[in-house]
Amino acid sequence: MDPSLLKEREAFLKRAKNQPSVEKRKHKSKPDSSEPSSKRHKVKSQPPKAPTNFDYKTAHGSSQFKFSVLAKIVKYMKVRHQHGDTHPLMIDEILDETNQTDITTKIKHWLLTEALMNNPKIITKEDREGKRFSFRPKLEIRDRKGLLKLLKNYDLHGRGGINIEDVEEAIPDAEKALKQLGEHVIYVVRPNDKKKILFYNDKYCKISLDEDFQKLWRSVPVEGLDDKKIEEYLEKQGIASMQDVASHKVAPIQKRKKGSRKNKTFKKLNDHLDGLLQDYTENPKK
Repeated sequence: MDPSLLKEREAFLKRAKNQPSVEKRKHKSKPDSSEPSSKRHKVKSQPPKAPTNFDYKTAHGSSQFKFSVLAKIVKYMKVRHQHGDTHPLMIDEILDETNQTDITTKIKHWLLTEALMNNPKIITKEDREGKRFSFRPKLEIRDRKGLLKLLKNYDLHGRGGINIEDVEEAIPDAEKALKQLGEHVIYVVRPNDKKKILFYNDKYCKISLDEDFQKLWRSVPVEGLDDKKIEEYLEKQGIASMQDVASHKVAPIQKRKKGSRKNKTFKKLNDHLDGLLQDYTENPKK
């Protein structure tokens, strides 16, 4: 290659490096009026909303809200029964008195067809106007006389005592009724849960015991001992324990067998004719 051409090429490259290059900016095309405004202007993204606290009262479809409505109804029906209002109510009356008229028709239908009908604390009665509901206490008693009769029945059949909470649930103004019973009842505090148990006080079964005997009785530790160990302890001390009557089987009475008639001896008659009669069984007369 010609050296003169190489020199011209190098000189051209030096001049090109020294001259600054200016880029032309592209002009933005004006928006066409025929295009819709949604395409002309870009939609600005809205900032995310702050999360609101969840309120179970607004979540009408949740199971938690449904059962809270049911629990409020059962509690109200119990308090109403304790105040002496035992007549049944319609579902609309119950919702009105419990301030729950804003529930949906779905929850109302669930209460009417499933929840209240299958609840063990609610009695359902149906008439021409529809279904009516009332509270069902654990004890079927209404007053002081009914409680005393029930306590006597428990005492007679050995069924033990009655929880005082069940009495308060069944009888209106139970505290006043228990005060009127007075000496007819006895209160015993259960050691495991400290609940009061009510017993009938039978005055005919009272036995006067010396205090020394009571102290000896209470001083004997019997916790963690079953009936067999207590029986063995009494036998070692020379005390005969009472046996369970039902554990001993009574032997059945054997019937006398009827004797065979072959061995029976009959009384002979006509002894005065001995020797005169002849036996013809061996040589019968021809």
